[in-house]
Amino acid sequence: MSSGGLELPPGDGGAQSASDVHGAPPGAVSLARPMEIGADLDWGPEIWSEVRTRAQRAGRAYVWLNLVEQRLRAVVAAVLRPIYEPVHGDEWVVAAAGPAGQEWVQRAVAVREVSRRKGYVLDPADDNLLSFLTLPQLRELMIQHWPCYEPYFDERREVELGLDELEVARSAVSRNRALSAAVLAQTERTSARLLALLGSSGDVPSAGRLPVDAVEELVGERFADVVGVHADRVRLQRQLPAENLFGSARRIDAVGIGLNLLVQNYSGRRLVRLADAGCRMRLLFLNPASSAVKRRERELGLKRGELSRAVEMNILHMRRVRARVRDSAALQIHVFDETPRFTAFLVDGDGADGLAVVQSYLRRGRGMEAPVLVLRGGGRDLVGGRAPDDGDHGLFATYREEFESVWADSRPVS
Repeated sequence: MSSGGLELPPGDGGAQSASDVHGAPPGAVSLARPMEIGADLDWGPEIWSEVRTRAQRAGRAYVWLNLVEQRLRAVVAAVLRPIYEPVHGDEWVVAAAGPAGQEWVQRAVAVREVSRRKGYVLDPADDNLLSFLTLPQLRELMIQHWPCYEPYFDERREVELGLDELEVARSAVSRNRALSAAVLAQTERTSARLLALLGSSGDVPSAGRLPVDAVEELVGERFADVVGVHADRVRLQRQLPAENLFGSARRIDAVGIGLNLLVQNYSGRRLVRLADAGCRMRLLFLNPASSAVKRRERELGLKRGELSRAVEMNILHMRRVRARVRDSAALQIHVFDETPRFTAFLVDGDGADGLAVVQSYLRRGRGMEAPVLVLRGGGRDLVGGRAPDDGDHGLFATYREEFESVWADSRPVS
């Protein structure tokens, strides 16, 4: 023993040290073998469900953020390119960024060069510096040059705050972090408002009407145009309340027995406002005096006249609504005498942003208990988002044609 030192007592001579067991040299730190960790790599049903929910929310948020970014990029280019490009050529974005934006614009230059070398630029139209700027950087370019944009946009503060609000979702999506339902809803509303503020001339999809998500685009052709399936109407209305379905409609075509989804869940006052705002409605009720109503009452085990009175009350309610509308032609009420096969509500059925809620009638089940299909109008292909050219129609078009057929054979209600 050296002077001044402390000698540790020897260990148990009969026990093997960790280094002897694992064959590691003395003084080495032994690592646990994989089987000794006890990690469980399997995911159970609950975890898979949570992962799918996170992916679906991220996909929906990504589509909205992508739309805003593309629109903002076009707006920035339309205003700033004619100012800087004649003098600075292809480097006009660097010049527009100025000294304050040199750091982030140089990062974008570096990313573009790496993408070029590795073949990541798939579209020649994207081989420009503007395509490599992020949403916050596009925002900085716009706000920094706001005097150039002021003739086109009145509300700088609203545009600025809207883009700031999107940063929460953008950060979560870009880093694959969890996105809450509340943040997703806020992102959809803010994105729709920004697209309108930025002067998008096309139809801006309503944030309340099941915005297209990435999963829907990828598998939409496989499942025709079905974007939602619900076990009954109660579950449907949790995700798609009547206010969201009908609130900003331009056109409503509905066919069924009593049309309770509209009549019982959307107040007469709001229907009047909707019609006066330009919405056109065609409502097809089953004739309460027809033999088909009596057969349906027997199927459901109802008392005689119970269903016919309920349908008649709905028709009377809509007649009162029609009497309060400025243009009575905006709300047309018809009845049909055929056997009812389904109930359908087609909202904006003449446009690509249309939605349809469809229920088949079950022999022993009421309308609230029947499964519900949610369909999106404007058939798409997997590449360009266009309707196929081979004449193949989705379910939305099928029910729209069926509605027109029944409407042609129906009678108006005075």
